[in-house]
Amino acid sequence: MLNNGTFLSDRYEILGKVGSGGMSDVYKAKCHKLNRYVAVKVLKQEFSEDKNFVSKFRAEAQAAAGLSHPNIVNIYDVGEDSGLYYIVMELVEGITLKTYIEKKGRLDVKEAVSIAIQVAQGIQTAHSHHIIHRDIKPQNIIISREGKVKVTDFGIARASSAQTINSNAMGSVHYISPEQARGSYSDERSDIYSLGISLYEMITGYVPFEGDTTVAVALQHIQGEIPSPRDVVPDLPISVEKIIYKCTQKKPERRYSKAAELIADLKQSLVTPNEDFVELSTANIATPTVSLTQEEVTIINRTSRPEEKELPARKQDRKQHEKKVYDQKFYEEEDEPEERVNPKIERMMTVFMVAAAILIVCLLVFIVVRLMPKPNTGGNTNTQGQTTTEAATQSTQETESKKEENGVPMPNVIGYTENDALIALNQANLGMGSRTFETSNEVEKGRVIRAEFEVNEIIPRNTSVALVISSGPEKIEMPDVTNRSEQAAAEILASSNLNYTTEYTYSDEIEQGYVVSSSPAKGTMVSPEDKVVLFLSQGPEFKDVKVPSLLGKTLEEAKLEIEKNSLIVGETSEDDSGSGTPGTIVSQSIDAGETVKEGTKINLVVAAERPALTGSVTINKSQVSKYITNDGYSFIRTNVPGPASSNLERYAEAIMKLELVQTTEDGRTISRVLETVTVTPASFPYTLSGFEGEPGLTEGSVEVTLTFGGAEYSCGSCLVDFQ
Repeated sequence: MLNNGTFLSDRYEILGKVGSGGMSDVYKAKCHKLNRYVAVKVLKQEFSEDKNFVSKFRAEAQAAAGLSHPNIVNIYDVGEDSGLYYIVMELVEGITLKTYIEKKGRLDVKEAVSIAIQVAQGIQTAHSHHIIHRDIKPQNIIISREGKVKVTDFGIARASSAQTINSNAMGSVHYISPEQARGSYSDERSDIYSLGISLYEMITGYVPFEGDTTVAVALQHIQGEIPSPRDVVPDLPISVEKIIYKCTQKKPERRYSKAAELIADLKQSLVTPNEDFVELSTANIATPTVSLTQEEVTIINRTSRPEEKELPARKQDRKQHEKKVYDQKFYEEEDEPEERVNPKIERMMTVFMVAAAILIVCLLVFIVVRLMPKPNTGGNTNTQGQTTTEAATQSTQETESKKEENGVPMPNVIGYTENDALIALNQANLGMGSRTFETSNEVEKGRVIRAEFEVNEIIPRNTSVALVISSGPEKIEMPDVTNRSEQAAAEILASSNLNYTTEYTYSDEIEQGYVVSSSPAKGTMVSPEDKVVLFLSQGPEFKDVKVPSLLGKTLEEAKLEIEKNSLIVGETSEDDSGSGTPGTIVSQSIDAGETVKEGTKINLVVAAERPALTGSVTINKSQVSKYITNDGYSFIRTNVPGPASSNLERYAEAIMKLELVQTTEDGRTISRVLETVTVTPASFPYTLSGFEGEPGLTEGSVEVTLTFGGAEYSCGSCLVDFQ
């Protein structure tokens, strides 16, 4: 086992163990070259020197390295460091489909079909690269926290070719295709069969075939009729039922030939679930019993377990051993990847058991020979002494024989692993019976807490001894610490006797220093021995941007420009000094063109709106005197054609127009008519007051215009007095 902090190839830092299988361990690690978290599968040390294991281990990486698909766990790297062989994979935070099924009992039909579609899309990509997975099962399907389904563990994958015939590699027996069980040719349709069995389990909550031994289950896949899923789910749509039947046909040619065909029917079943559109073979769904040749039976036994010659006295032991292997392989803890039992170890066990049997037979022969009476040779012997010695020997042998007839002493298996306990029981001519699991804070997970019989208690030969196995410390539900401060989260975990470490991540939603998420996730069952990681927020991940120019823009225009550049509008204030156009930006806290981080606040100063001043103006008689007669009682036209003395025209009234004219700071002229009135020469001086000028302007003039006799006369301008 690798310690935390260990580096592989000066690149991958081991952070913690997340799973273990028969020949490899899986660790969470950090790749310091690409600054990302990965999963590293490391071949166990005891197998690193075995060329067959190393070859099989490398085959997994070679089989999956060329595959890139959202529904396949990516392989990043493969390497060797100081005799340790490892594969670097995508780290997927989530649970296996097997665990998900066990938690929910069975899945909703639509959910199960949706998962099956994603799995089929993954194996479709593998098949397009001529790769057959050969071990499709819920334990090798991961559902991430985001709900993405990914296929993993290409450990026994093989390229699609004639070389797949009689492969020693074999998938888990509950999901194995008939041709794999026989050791025959397997192709893409073998994966489709296994996916069909997995879909059956998702919908019903059970695998279709059970048995006391792996051989029994394998034979059912070859010969048995698959139970109707409608027996468990009466309202199962006919389309889904037929899809399961078509996937799990005994003969490959009656199944879907390609994953694409299966995907099409699965998608159609989501749209029209009760439509009978799935085309099955003309053969009956209920497949008749298949006769096996003796050669095929031999292959099945070889595939399921190594060959061994069994003595009649060891028949019960073999059954117990097969049950142990079956239980170990298919009822392991959820988080541990499954591996086949080491064939070398099984062969050693077989040799050991045969040798023990031979030794017992030799011992029995020796005892029988010693008990047989010796012929009288007629020599001089101490008859009395000889008779006494022989009687004592016979008495001892009879006692031992009687003891053996009564039973055998129960060996001490407390604290043993299940495998070691099985060996100890077999050596004592006993077998392993039922196993129950209990939580324990004292006994390590997977080891024996107690046995059905006391140590050295005499029990009959070949008795199956029931054992109580430790399932580890009692598990509790992982508390929800999301969006809490580290201190608050630590207090919650401490109350549940959970220890934690911290890592940091960016978050746009969670405040800096608060918990974004945890591993294991909330609601997951955990125990005090589990490692809890809190991911604390570093706040948003900011990039560098340049500050735009905001001067002269309105406040709304400036806000849009700031947000467009991923910046934040800070404080706004007004400048009432009179500079700038009212309502526009006259100053910004960070100059245009400077480089800052996204999310930086920009403070703005806006030119204040200036109030309009009230004005007044007086039009004196002198302003219009040249258009008034000398006697001051009428208006006179002086531009009548002809001699002036003979072409004068007099008018008692005139129309006077007063127009306010003001100039802005930027040179624009603003004018508007204040008043148009009828006046006589007696109306002057004429005063107009109480009118407003343009906002913010303090100066202006009034243009005076008279109209009489059909002509318009400009009388100049008068300054306005603003208050």
